Amino acid sequence: MSQTIAFIGAGNMGRAIIGGLIESGHPATSIRVADANHTAAQGLHEQFGVEARATNSEAAVGASMVVLAVKPQQMREVVTDLTAAIKASGPVVLSIAAGITTSALAGWLGADTAIVRSMPNTPALIGRGTAALYANAAVSADGRALAATIMAAVGKVHWLEDESLMDAVTALSGSGPAYVFKLIEVLEQSGIALGLPPALARALTLETAVGASALAASSSTSPAELRRQVTSKGGTTEAALRVLGEGGLEPLFDRALTAARDRSRTLAEEFGKP
Repeated sequence: MSQTIAFIGAGNMGRAIIGGLIESGHPATSIRVADANHTAAQGLHEQFGVEARATNSEAAVGASMVVLAVKPQQMREVVTDLTAAIKASGPVVLSIAAGITTSALAGWLGADTAIVRSMPNTPALIGRGTAALYANAAVSADGRALAATIMAAVGKVHWLEDESLMDAVTALSGSGPAYVFKLIEVLEQSGIALGLPPALARALTLETAVGASALAASSSTSPAELRRQVTSKGGTTEAALRVLGEGGLEPLFDRALTAARDRSRTLAEEFGKP
């Protein structure tokens, strides 16, 4: 019999993971979902055939894994409401909320609660995400395996042994798609400014971004070397990269990721208090 997984939260990420699980063969009847927005939970029932429960506690009772797919600012209220159900059933709790630490969750749920923290990203919506996971000492090997199976349904999985690195993961890959989208946006706008028709500028930008990423992913050559290979001395690429260097692109990204990491830490302070 498949293990029962309860999703608390029926937003985009919850929907993506549920869809990935079903596509990978997990039976819909072993997945439950609850959301303060009952219409959203009912929508997942209609789309995937999963069980929509009226309350979070009803979804959690008897589950092997409870996935907390809610925003950081909602976490304390949601978890407090779930405490009795989780203590009664003893599931592994998997949180995908930014900034909320396993110690904060254990403070609300009990020190012996098995907790896995994960930071996925939005390409999970098309099954191309990446997620880092951290498990506290109470999580068994089976619990780790189930958590990895759930997150692998929508992309790649990487385990951390040091939870403090999760803030850096959040800054790099959790927020990272937005940086790539911004680059795509800027390239497209610059192409239009140079006279390209908007539709062509968009197509060329997207195809270049996808192709370059695929090349980097499939090659054992470093991104720096791939960049050098396309940068002929005295050529067009060299001229563009010189301008980017003069603009301080590298230190700018250092500052940007540091700001994202620090905000992740602040979220823990704001919403993870006992």
